[in-house]
Amino acid sequence: MTVEQNVLQQHSQKHQQTLLNQLREVTGTTDVQLLQQALQVSNGDLAEAVAFLTEKNAKVPQQDETTYYQTSQVASDRYISVGSQADTNVIDLTGDDKDDLQRAIALSLEESSRAFRETGITDEEQAISRVLEASIAENKASLKRTHTEVWSDSPNPYDRKRVDTCSVGLKNVGNTCWFSAVIQSLFNLLEFQRLVLNYSPPAQVHDLPRTQKEHRNLPFMQELRNLFSLMVGSKRKYVDPSRAVEILKDAFKSSEAQQQDVSEFTHKLLDWLEDAFQMKAEEDREGEKPKNPMVELFYGRFLAVGVLEGKKFENTEMFGQYPLQVNGFKDLHECLEAAMIEGEIESLHSAENSARSGQEHWFTELPPVLTFELSRFEFNQALGRPEKIHNKLEFPSMLYMDRYMDRNRETTRIKREEIRRLKEHLTLLQQRLERYLSYGSGPKRFPLADVLQYAMEFASSKPVCTSPVEDIDTSAPPGGTTGQQLPSQSTTEQDSLPAAESSGPASAPTTAPTAAQQHRIPIHKPFTQSRLPPDLPMHPAPRHISDEELRVLEGCLHRWRSEVENDTRDLQGSINRIHRTVELMYSDKSMMQVPYRLHAVLVHEGQANAGHYWAYIYDPHQRCWMKYNDISVTKSSWEELVRDSFGGYRNASAYCLMYINDKKPFLIEEEFDKETGQILSGMDKLPPDLKQYVKGDNEMFEKEILEWDTLQARKAQQEKLALAAAAAAAAAAASSTSSPQPMSIESSPPDNSAPQQDPEYMEQPSPTNDSKQLQEDTERAISRAASEQEARSPEALLNAAIKLEYARLLRFAQEDTPPENDYRIQHIIVYFIQNQAPKKILERTLLTQFADRNLAFDERCKSIMNVARAKLDLIKPEEVNMDEYEMWHQAYRNFRETTISMMTGLELFQKTNYIDALMYLIYAYQYNKELLSKGLYRGHDEELLGHYRRQCLLKLNEQAAAMFESGEEAEVNTGLGIMNELVVPCIPLLLIHDTERDLLAVEDMRNRWCSYLGQEMESNLQERLTDFLPKLLDCSTEIKSFHDPPKLPSFSTLELSERFSRVMAAMGRVPTEGR
Repeated sequence: MTVEQNVLQQHSQKHQQTLLNQLREVTGTTDVQLLQQALQVSNGDLAEAVAFLTEKNAKVPQQDETTYYQTSQVASDRYISVGSQADTNVIDLTGDDKDDLQRAIALSLEESSRAFRETGITDEEQAISRVLEASIAENKASLKRTHTEVWSDSPNPYDRKRVDTCSVGLKNVGNTCWFSAVIQSLFNLLEFQRLVLNYSPPAQVHDLPRTQKEHRNLPFMQELRNLFSLMVGSKRKYVDPSRAVEILKDAFKSSEAQQQDVSEFTHKLLDWLEDAFQMKAEEDREGEKPKNPMVELFYGRFLAVGVLEGKKFENTEMFGQYPLQVNGFKDLHECLEAAMIEGEIESLHSAENSARSGQEHWFTELPPVLTFELSRFEFNQALGRPEKIHNKLEFPSMLYMDRYMDRNRETTRIKREEIRRLKEHLTLLQQRLERYLSYGSGPKRFPLADVLQYAMEFASSKPVCTSPVEDIDTSAPPGGTTGQQLPSQSTTEQDSLPAAESSGPASAPTTAPTAAQQHRIPIHKPFTQSRLPPDLPMHPAPRHISDEELRVLEGCLHRWRSEVENDTRDLQGSINRIHRTVELMYSDKSMMQVPYRLHAVLVHEGQANAGHYWAYIYDPHQRCWMKYNDISVTKSSWEELVRDSFGGYRNASAYCLMYINDKKPFLIEEEFDKETGQILSGMDKLPPDLKQYVKGDNEMFEKEILEWDTLQARKAQQEKLALAAAAAAAAAAASSTSSPQPMSIESSPPDNSAPQQDPEYMEQPSPTNDSKQLQEDTERAISRAASEQEARSPEALLNAAIKLEYARLLRFAQEDTPPENDYRIQHIIVYFIQNQAPKKILERTLLTQFADRNLAFDERCKSIMNVARAKLDLIKPEEVNMDEYEMWHQAYRNFRETTISMMTGLELFQKTNYIDALMYLIYAYQYNKELLSKGLYRGHDEELLGHYRRQCLLKLNEQAAAMFESGEEAEVNTGLGIMNELVVPCIPLLLIHDTERDLLAVEDMRNRWCSYLGQEMESNLQERLTDFLPKLLDCSTEIKSFHDPPKLPSFSTLELSERFSRVMAAMGRVPTEGR
């Protein structure tokens, strides 16, 4: 047999074993013969093999150990050795003569085979993904998914501008959060970053025709280099990875915008990178075996030590991402211990010729970057779908791998045996302790110490005797019988009834029960017996106990309780000491020589077939954790990482852990300039071709900023011209209609005349609505000022009236009023006082109020109006900053608009019109938040608005879910339309500030829809649900394309104040929210 034939045979055996492992993971069947039969019947088609086993529905016997370990000797059950040279033997199964499903499954099988050869992973997630694909394909040959929501960039480039040297995010171009999480984790490995940036394609590929592999991998490497260079030197806050993603999606045979399996993507990415670097390494080699930097960085080796029927064997295998089961374990070390030992380990190091079998794995070489895949998915055969495991699994920030190394094999075996012995003893102690803490033979158990204490309390209780009738009814006479009282009571009741009810047969039952009850002696019923029973103690207590008996009993009980407490304390102490001994078993220095520090945690939130990915990555320079969530890159903490990654919270948990060798700092160290010794940063890290690429992109972005600035300057100029024209028109109108003034002003600047065009809340063209109320307030102030002193000049009256009006409004501003009586809505001066507006702004605003032409046309008011207008004309530009004056009035206009939006939303919510209410409440909340950022009294109660915004979304979610449950096409379309157009776009608004109640509301909405995953439904509903869930579970806080603000109705101050008061009186208190 030639070497090539031998390689092909080995490859065929490994491929067969790969299929068997996948089929075992997916179906849960452990019978190897049955699995092989299924593969033979299906001709190697995984989907048909799954269908065969599902239809057979046989009760599977336990797997025969001999068969299992014979297979293990050929190729490890869990790992297959990896070598790039074997790639040439991979057969392309994606021929054009197959249909869509067959091509997809064939490609998946090919990729899975490579993953097994390179990383040795029994990838549960990959198998589940394929079964889902096959299941959907059986219901509908070609499932088309659409994703109508697309990321919408802010038109303002300053919103997209990078701040200093902050990390660059990645844009989600349609269900690609998995790409962002993995790429950011790798990019922040600076050694990996350098390898990618400095990669140059082999020179020979420019001259020779490209193979399929080169045609695919080399363009991807170039796009990855471009992407990394932008992440290093871009002036943008985030960059677009579309071109690299598209190449990957083509390889996935998935042009639809569907959620990719992140494990499969990671395998494929490392596979492509290895191929690309292998080509370069083979070109650069000089007579020696080429070294592949990807293999050296991510791949390690372990030794499989096994015993089969007394015969020992050893196999060395290569691994990449190491898979770990989560279910049934509490921390990472427990997962690793279980993964390293299979079968009965006693036989592995026993001198006897045992018939038992088992095997251990020992690492002989660990990679600098050690990646663990946490298998958080299992296939539910009853439901025919995968389910996510939400169990909590803890992992350390520093992991010592010494106990798993081959060189420490004997030491670890001794320690494992000691731990096993301690745990056996611990189990016995816990069982003994449980007998003390749960004492009794009945269904209810109590701590024995408490039982003895209760017995002691009972024995020492003194009997306090009283009649049970007196205990219940204190109005009963001391010596009377109950039987004598009842007839008179019933007679009184009958007298109060209508005659029709108290006469005839209806009255007979009142005496009959008494006669019958006299014969039922065994049950003590004091209200129905004719004679008083013996006195009973009010509280449980012994009837007869002598002092001597009590003394002896108390002594015994007290002694027994002390003994029980001491025994319990000793047992608990022994248990704690064993726990501490086990925890410190590997804490000696000899077992802390292989430290691995946690570099990145990749998190998944959602269910098995839908969810969102993000990453926590440690920044050694800032010494803090960073959260990479698509375009958002923010500082985080270990506490937040623990909350989101350990599991058991918000359906979020880690699915991949990336550790790096702490003794190899080059992995995360910055590169230094060889000449200057300075750290290379930014553009200095890039090779010439990438510098030019990034420079071109930055120039395009700077051009975009320049165009934006030009556009904004043009708009500002147009607004200024329009304002000046309006001011000039207002000044001309004022000069043509006003009568001669006692104080003439020869000239006044245009800026001074601008305020003559007063806002709607200060002056109206007719004496109605706002102006009418303002006019009445003004006239009232003038009348009060005039009544205090008749012989005053118009100017003195004006000053006195202004002081009185200001005093009135100041009193309103200082009052502590309920939300329904908000004086800010009634008068702008109250708003200004509460927000500490400058005195000059207050004075000019009050003068404007008294200069209103709509004042009553008696001579006194006319003269005061003329004086006020003259004073306005006399104010010089340097005395009142008109820009500041306009800014304060614009702030009040914003406050009024927010109030109208809030009031309208609450009114619609009150009428259960949640669809229309939502947009008003959403925008009211956003506007109000902006107002409150400038001052406490600039807006309304944020908690109140947040509550009704949240409740509105929950109500709409319930309505949409009910429509979906109906199953009727029109209702389903409407329900999903509500979710896609209203609810889903609003979810980022709830997530962005990370408040507890908003997060709980989002979780409740998601859980409602995820609950349908386990229910039977028609295939078209299942398809639409599968399409919709990724949008709902997307945890990005990026705001997507949104509805325009609703058109606000116009209200007078009086009407606005009254309607606001009514709705706030009804809804102005935030109710206590439960889950």
